[in-house]
Amino acid sequence: MDPRSEVLLRQQALFTGNLLLAGLPADDLLGQLPDAHGWSWHAGDHGSLTARFAARCHFGVEPGEKTFDAAVLFLPKSRELTDYLLHALASRLAGRELYLVGEKRAGIERAAKQLQPFGKPRKLDSARHCQLWQVTVENAPVTPDLNALAQRYELPLDDGVLTVVSLPGVFSHGRLDRGTALFLEHLDKLPTGHLLDFGCGAGVLGAVLKRRYPESQVTMLDVDAFAAASSRLTLAANNLEAEVITGDGIDAAPKNLMSILTNPPFHEGVHTHYQATEHLLRQAVKHLEHKGELRLVANSFLKYPPLIEQHLGPCATLGEGQGFKIYRAKRH
Repeated sequence: MDPRSEVLLRQQALFTGNLLLAGLPADDLLGQLPDAHGWSWHAGDHGSLTARFAARCHFGVEPGEKTFDAAVLFLPKSRELTDYLLHALASRLAGRELYLVGEKRAGIERAAKQLQPFGKPRKLDSARHCQLWQVTVENAPVTPDLNALAQRYELPLDDGVLTVVSLPGVFSHGRLDRGTALFLEHLDKLPTGHLLDFGCGAGVLGAVLKRRYPESQVTMLDVDAFAAASSRLTLAANNLEAEVITGDGIDAAPKNLMSILTNPPFHEGVHTHYQATEHLLRQAVKHLEHKGELRLVANSFLKYPPLIEQHLGPCATLGEGQGFKIYRAKRH
């Protein structure tokens, strides 16, 4: 059981009735709170919860149509995303209770101040290195317009300016990260065919690919609903069309790909995770056609080449700079 869920269950008497659990972990909390339902924007967590608790979890960037009498937000990493989520929940809880739970090292005490616009927050519990806060929503906000919170920036490229649109919580929100900037310099001579932008984020890579290789089919995949929504906004802003899907890692990707291109994150929340990338490197061969290739940008200190060579083939370094390297391997 996630320690944040354990803190909730210490106060279980508060959480009876029609409760929404927003950003909940994929544990047994729904089993312990039989009248509650979930809202997830992480495809992996949502899949796990739906498999165990059918029809009790909603996936997307908005709370959904189902009514709720109280809500708990599990603190996400991004302050901007936290603000959007709190406003989205508080807008439907006038006169009722909104709770915030999170780990101390994730900044729960600082985040609790984001409850102040709605009423007077109070700390209910501190245990398991977590805190639980509560506010009665006295000042219900209007329903936030998520698209109005998007940040846009212009990316000058050799073939023209690309408009990038990113939503709160999406990787490198409102700016181009150094790894992707380097990657954009090494997208030439890709094999013709179906291309995958794995971990698409705000859609920079996928949009550039579609513009540079208009005859190729481009699919963009991310585990996060806000990233997928951002990618769709970026495509629309540039009058481009590509398939955007959500799923938990490479297993959700199409087969028969000619290229997999990725700038994989290795942070998830406040924890460091390499599993999704390592799983990608092990499974890429199953998704690539003969002579299809993988291109990956990664921090130079990450020892990916041995894993790439073990599961795919000889690994070449196409470029490096500012602490990043571009790797390429082809399926033989």
